[in-house]
Amino acid sequence: MHRILCKFSLCLLFFRRLLQMGVFNCQLYNNLGLCCVYAQQYDMTLSSFERALALVSSDEEQADIWYNLGHVAVGIGDLTLAYQCFKLALAFHNNHGEAYNNLAVLELRKGRIEQAKAFLQTAASLSPHMYEPHFNFATLSDKVGDLQSSYMAAQKSEDAFPEHVDTQQILKNLRQHFATL
Repeated sequence: MHRILCKFSLCLLFFRRLLQMGVFNCQLYNNLGLCCVYAQQYDMTLSSFERALALVSSDEEQADIWYNLGHVAVGIGDLTLAYQCFKLALAFHNNHGEAYNNLAVLELRKGRIEQAKAFLQTAASLSPHMYEPHFNFATLSDKVGDLQSSYMAAQKSEDAFPEHVDTQQILKNLRQHFATL
């Protein structure tokens, strides 16, 4: 963990140097806010995101900021705020696959399986390169007993990220189950 903190602290130095050089834009402050969170520099986190929001030039940038704020909210355990942030990300950019994926996870925590499935399917169709929606759908389908859907989604997850250990475990379990039939 100490190595990771050092890397983010180093990133903070670079971002601060860019600010000293006169670089002021939305993306810089958005990334600075994330680095502050991960480097445990919480005093600068919200002000960085506020500045990012003040410098927004497109709806996509606005969506990315709200998405990142949703991650901060998850990190502090405020799932209601996280849900609102991910919804705001979608309000600004309706094709934000990552936000749909995270909303699905939050819906699943609430026990809303059908809504979670719908969000995961949307995320997978909008961002087929991401493994997370496929993996989450595979896990959800496995839990509700839809083994065929689970297997198909796990294969898509494997295509997107062949080294993902949890996907490999689901596929192994499903293959063993199918072999016993």
